[in-house]
Amino acid sequence: MVTIDDVAQRAGVAPSTVSYALSGKRPISEETRRRIEQAIEVLGYRQHASARALASSRTDVIGLMAPLRVGVDMNVIMQFVAGVVAGANANGYDVLLVTQEDGVLDRVVGSSMVDAVVVMDIEASDPRVPQLSALGRPTVLIGLPSEPHSLSCIDLDFAQAGSAAARHLIDLGHRSVALLGSPTEVMERHTSYAERMTRGFVGASEAAGVPYLVVPTDSSVAGARAAVDRLFAELPEVTGVVVHNEVALPHIISALRDRGLRIPKDLSLLALSPESTAISQVRPITSIDLPAETIGRAAVDMLLPLIEGEQPGQVRLLAPTLVDRGSTREPRGE
Repeated sequence: MVTIDDVAQRAGVAPSTVSYALSGKRPISEETRRRIEQAIEVLGYRQHASARALASSRTDVIGLMAPLRVGVDMNVIMQFVAGVVAGANANGYDVLLVTQEDGVLDRVVGSSMVDAVVVMDIEASDPRVPQLSALGRPTVLIGLPSEPHSLSCIDLDFAQAGSAAARHLIDLGHRSVALLGSPTEVMERHTSYAERMTRGFVGASEAAGVPYLVVPTDSSVAGARAAVDRLFAELPEVTGVVVHNEVALPHIISALRDRGLRIPKDLSLLALSPESTAISQVRPITSIDLPAETIGRAAVDMLLPLIEGEQPGQVRLLAPTLVDRGSTREPRGE
């Protein structure tokens, strides 16, 4: 492999002079610069990435923190990742994917390994948020903590989504509704998106004065069936159900079918999920689509001005869009 010493020897200068020519830290004569450039071209020298980083104070790398936690759907996570990677590559950046949590902030974000960072799976009171703010690295959160500490955030407006889902059913005439939500472990971590979805659903149901039930739903077949059993044990008159658990969705549909319930004739069903999940069921499901890849790309778009020195603190929540695919209707007898 060609080294800086090889370049210096061919150009007839000291290695430090080659370094100055590459970094621009000290002036050198045009004749000397020309000889160094010719030596680099002839020898095919390629400056090491770490040297380029030292020279420019940039790595052209964006860190993406996507912790692999229990209860998180990896298919959805990878849609977010795909969006971040596509947005980064389109702007000349590589992505360093970080899936661990312990010691990562100081080791990655607090070092010169990355120019900026996107952080996923944000909790309502996320201990990483004040640490990220203190480290001062350009940061965008995919999620909305209770206190952003002046960090920029982007996400779907899950509170509005929960409210829109409940209102869709209530406006159709349903007078008893339920939310089969995120897994228990996600709720116990106070994950921001799950809490906001629940808050929106509950608020709209209470405002309309209709009975409602929220059931945390484990993603397994057994967990989905247990949630459906609890639903009809505690709210037997339910006619409209919202599902916010893409992994459990097909298991919930199967459990309802085993009870002899037809969608939407006997029970209206609406999901919050990626579009691909909603349309891949036995019959397409009316849904509020989760635009995970779009959010990932938008996170990078928000990050680029921060890298150039603009002030953080922007919060951007995408308005939910409900797509009617025929799995909801007025309750039977209406």
